This record gives sequence, structure tokens and C-alpha cells, in this order.
Amino acid sequence: MKELLTFALLLAWLHGMAQEATPTLNKKNLVVKEWNTDVRTNARFLDHVTTYDQHGRKVKEEEYSMAGLQWSKCFEYQADGRLLRELTYNGKGKLDNIQKFEFNEYGRKRITYTYTPKGKLVKTKTYEYIINNE
Repeated sequence: MKELLTFALLLAWLHGMAQEATPTLNKKNLVVKEWNTDVRTNARFLDHVTTYDQHGRKVKEEEYSMAGLQWSKCFEYQADGRLLRELTYNGKGKLDNIQKFEFNEYGRKRITYTYTPKGKLVKTKTYEYIINNE
């Protein structure tokens, strides 16, 4: 019995150490750049950039190819920190679409509305959350 208790305490301690060893990335004011390398020419080019604000919220995302900027997205938030709008721009900086969001009581997306730059609703997406207790 004593060995079992000692073993359980050892497992608990190791579990705690494993959790401490995994650092959490602080996203406040962070910019993450992803780079690709062409294996034939060894040329390195920017692939993706994600920018976070002082609260650790994603505020901008940009996708690149060897030809340059392909698209970008800007994210706007409500006072409570929930996502309000997502604005998507083409590679030339022209607004392509606007998405607005509704959330359920658990803070998860309930509906996404997609609008043209002139404000015409073109698509809705609903989210269904199913807990699978198998």
C-alpha cells in the first residue's frame, strides 16, 4: 500500500513537472512570420504574417506567395473582447468582404454573416456543437 501511494505521488509530481516544462506563448504585441524556402533555388520568401495587439488578440493576418501579398484580414473586437468583424482584402488592398459574428451563451460562434463591401448579405454560416460521449 505504501509503495502504491509513493508511486501515485511520484506520478502526480511528474505530471506537474511536465505541465511546467511546456511554456505558454505570450501573444501580447507579437508578430509571427512564416517563411518558405524553394528547394530548387534555395530562395526564401515570406508565406504568412500574423499580428497580435497589446491584449494578445489577433488583429491582422496576411498571406503571401513568391509574387507578393495575396490577401489580408483585419479583425475588430467588441468591448468584451469578442470578435465583432473580420475584413478581408485582396492582394491590392481592396476590400473583398466583411464578416460579422453572433455568439452563443458559451462564447462560441453561432452564426457568421458575410457581406459585400457595399453591405449586401451574400452568405450565412451556422455552427452546431455536438458533444460526443462515446
